[in-house]
Amino acid sequence: MGEDGGPAGAGDMRRCATAFVARATARGRLPLNYSVASLRVVDFPIDGLRKGSARQSAQVEGSLLALGAYVGEVLVRRAGATWVDFDATQRAYFRQSCGVRMPDGRVWNPLGKVVNRFEAGVDESLQTFYLTLHGRERRACPLQ
Repeated sequence: MGEDGGPAGAGDMRRCATAFVARATARGRLPLNYSVASLRVVDFPIDGLRKGSARQSAQVEGSLLALGAYVGEVLVRRAGATWVDFDATQRAYFRQSCGVRMPDGRVWNPLGKVVNRFEAGVDESLQTFYLTLHGRERRACPLQ
């Protein structure tokens, strides 16, 4: 939830990620430092949520939002992305209110990627998500 009680937006994500890291690193439970390697660690609590019971993603929505905010914040800090609020078409497509825009203009949905990991399991690694999108650039066709 956003500060106004509505859906969380781009302006809420850094705060959400920071709060999640503070909770998750208390007593040294999870080594989260916004590194690319830490994305592999994020897969573990998602797997724990999956194993906890036959929960639906709506039942663990707050936890998934916090994990997605962390994944997006890694993209912001390590890949130069920025948080953006989705327009109506993007919200319908991604089923989320915000995501990140990469320096090359591509838009990605880390919140949805976390939900996919929760629903689909190991086929949706968050570290692999980062590695497949970071560094790819849209290249202009050379003039002939």
